[in-house]
Amino acid sequence: MTKKQNKFYLTTAISYPNGEPHIGHAYEAIITDTVARFNRLIDKDVFFLTGTDEHGIKMLQTAKKQNLEAKDLANKNAPLFIDMLSKINSTHDDFIRTTEDRHRDACIEIWNRMYENGDIYKDKYAGWYSVRDEAYYEEKELTKDDNEFLSPQGTPVTWVEEESYFFRLSNYQEKLLEYYKKHPEFILPATRKNEVTKFVESGLKDLSISRTTFDWGIKVPNDESHVMYVWVDALTNYLTGANFPHPDYTDKWPANFHIIGKDILRFHAVYWPAFLMSANIELPKIVFAHGFLFNKGVKMSKSLGNVVSPTELINKYGRDQIRYFFLREVSLGNDGSYDDDSITRRVNADLANDLGNLIQRSCSMVAKNCNNIIPTPSTNKTRDDILIDTEITNLSYKILDYLEHIEINKILNDIWEQISALNKYFSDQKPWELRKNNTERMNTVLYTTIENIRKIAIMLQPVIPDSSEKILNLLGVDLNKRKFNDINNKDSVIQSNTIGVLSPIFPKIEISDE
Repeated sequence: MTKKQNKFYLTTAISYPNGEPHIGHAYEAIITDTVARFNRLIDKDVFFLTGTDEHGIKMLQTAKKQNLEAKDLANKNAPLFIDMLSKINSTHDDFIRTTEDRHRDACIEIWNRMYENGDIYKDKYAGWYSVRDEAYYEEKELTKDDNEFLSPQGTPVTWVEEESYFFRLSNYQEKLLEYYKKHPEFILPATRKNEVTKFVESGLKDLSISRTTFDWGIKVPNDESHVMYVWVDALTNYLTGANFPHPDYTDKWPANFHIIGKDILRFHAVYWPAFLMSANIELPKIVFAHGFLFNKGVKMSKSLGNVVSPTELINKYGRDQIRYFFLREVSLGNDGSYDDDSITRRVNADLANDLGNLIQRSCSMVAKNCNNIIPTPSTNKTRDDILIDTEITNLSYKILDYLEHIEINKILNDIWEQISALNKYFSDQKPWELRKNNTERMNTVLYTTIENIRKIAIMLQPVIPDSSEKILNLLGVDLNKRKFNDINNKDSVIQSNTIGVLSPIFPKIEISDE
């Protein structure tokens, strides 16, 4: 495999820092971090980018309400997003702020390339605009409520008329449709691809890509009375992170995955590839759109007072527990709902009971009956021993297939099926009875159980990294033998390892009367 083939570049969308981060921001970062960690485990050269989108009228309006300059608001809130990433245990390699000089340089370069290609011209714009979405909409896309027009996202729109630079998006309708056809996995999940295709087939109009009514943004080259439309600015961050326009940006680019919310899919799957085609830059490989999170079945909203802080959930349940819950509970691409009861039930059932109790039972038997040393198995393995070994070994290969489409909840469903099977194996073999009259068989059962806990803990590292590390440390697994290749590596066996000090890895969450 060449160096280029081994690289793996993935991004979140970048967040508006016009307020504090909420659980939706954390959810996207958890998904992306988990994908990054899985790929590091298979020895990919991973580069994971995230950041904040600090320009646009929303930032200006929020800053004005707080008697701040927009730059000061960005400087106040961007660190909150960095802190959130730390709290969820993100392993991002770079955090881009769109107010940085390196990003301005990238935006100017892509603008100039599109201009030189004949795809940018000046005209007058008149149409509907949503400040909250930072998006233009055609009237046919709007709904009316109490004499107010609303966007497809339910946000208010206003009529805007001003001089503007336009991008010849209409020139790219057939090129985009042809690209979607040739690259069926460019947009995932497939249902999202269908909606994007229908939108493009309905006809693309040229896109207004500058504003003159405010100046908080990146100035248009050779015309400082205009600032770039915030989505030209924001989308270019993915190139900035790859070191564009320096020639070595192709060492990272194209991105393997943009992991984004479904509400901004149009910008990433229509506008962004058209900009890149115009600028003669290779397109990202996959745009993956995840769904929304709902609090008790209701979409989060500041006006409803149901916006939840990631810190609040992490402090209450633990960061591995929150990572696990959202990745297991929500089928990526679909919307998901959460509440205290569902988190408590899932964490107690899966982590504390299924996995935690299995570790406690098997390791405590080794401590009491094998002088704390993981025993050596007999060479005469039974059909049951071989079956559980084979099933869990095969799962490691299946995970790599699931990763192609970021089907993390399927990975976890299958892992927990094997944890259930391993629990059944341990209970059916009854090692506590075997110790009375068949020590050799007891040793084989204990070894088989703990060896497969080792394999499972390696697989779970991307999802519950802190807890997986505790399990692997408990089993005395060498720090250099925790990659995917080590799952089935005969040199990675653990017999004769000393079991560490036993303590609950997943304490049960107590359910209060409240």
